[in-house]
Amino acid sequence: MKYSGWPDTGELVVGKIDEIEDFGVFVDLEEYQDQRGLIHISEVASGWIKNVRDHVREGQIVVCKVLDVNTESQQIDLSLKDVNDHQRSDKIQEWKNEQKADNWMALALGEDAADETYTAVANELIGAHGSLYDGFKQAAIHGEEALEGTDLSEGEIDALVETARENVSVPYVDVTGYVDLENASPSGVDGIRTALEAAEGNVRKNKALSSQSEADASDDGEVPDEVDLEVSYVGAPEYRINVRAPNYKTAESQLEESARRAVAAIEGEGGSGEFHRERRTDDE
Repeated sequence: MKYSGWPDTGELVVGKIDEIEDFGVFVDLEEYQDQRGLIHISEVASGWIKNVRDHVREGQIVVCKVLDVNTESQQIDLSLKDVNDHQRSDKIQEWKNEQKADNWMALALGEDAADETYTAVANELIGAHGSLYDGFKQAAIHGEEALEGTDLSEGEIDALVETARENVSVPYVDVTGYVDLENASPSGVDGIRTALEAAEGNVRKNKALSSQSEADASDDGEVPDEVDLEVSYVGAPEYRINVRAPNYKTAESQLEESARRAVAAIEGEGGSGEFHRERRTDDE
């Protein structure tokens, strides 16, 4: 995807060197449609330059700072020397991320999606989260909630979220669910406590499970080391389960397992339990 229009003065842009002359370098802007800029020889590098080709080559990908934009003369003045190594690295990574997101858009919408559809969906993602990549990243972490308030259809949201969760790598994912635990049996509060301990699994245990099979360990509540699971009181009879994991699939699996253990435990005590995704009690 390439933006229409013009870059802003002061913006960092990615370009490919197209032509080298004695007076400067022409650069095709990779992020803007049909836009070309000029790096004057004085903006190629600091100090005196004998030969421009000692500093750049045709076909090279560069990060430039936009010095001036003149829409009347159709001219964009760029600087190469005003971009430091940190800025260059960050901008190149951002550009690569947007290229990934561009491919994800094709996966979500289909290769045959009309240009108008693609542009409309892309604009919604950019408007909501600042870039295509960040839009997909937030969709991977927060699901449909990340795209609430947009003009995207339910089908488009589902497709974007599914694609995001299949392709986006994020440092961690937080998911939250709730269990209602009620116990009118003689075990009373002790039965509720037992259910909460079951929900937390080995988070509450002081020693690792030993001689059980992997399946038995899962049933007994073994939580992987890379997963943080916390159960907290919200308001009777509701308890919150929060899971932080390296990816969405693991987080969802651990959330559902935690809730399943809690419900099974409370029913074993003669009470009742129910898992739900949205909070039901009044705000704290």
